Amino acid sequence: MRALVIAAVLVFAQAKTTQDGVYTAVQATRGDTIYGASCSSCHAADLSGSGQASPLAGKEFNAAWNGVPLSDLFERIRATMPADAPGTLTPAEVADVIAFILNKADLPAGQTGLAADPADLKAITFMAQKP
Repeated sequence: MRALVIAAVLVFAQAKTTQDGVYTAVQATRGDTIYGASCSSCHAADLSGSGQASPLAGKEFNAAWNGVPLSDLFERIRATMPADAPGTLTPAEVADVIAFILNKADLPAGQTGLAADPADLKAITFMAQKP
């Protein structure tokens, strides 16, 4: 029982949120370029969405993703976007687009880039605002 408690404390201590600077400014800049070429025609330049393309910023987006691991957002983008060519973005490009989205949400940048591996992203929870 004691070992289980210690393991749970270690996992909790290692968990991060998007408030912890989980991407770099350089990565967000790369994501801006990718977003402009592959995403903005449907989701709009300001990430507000258009028609059937949902917004990637604002209250609706935050409510839908708050408390969800970034791995879920990563997999959604990787498997279904862009709508006219699903699955064509590389994992690194998906991570860069997510960094751009986080930057546009005024979430802090950090010193380490966002991983392009869904297993690593499971440990990072989307949190739009500090608790």
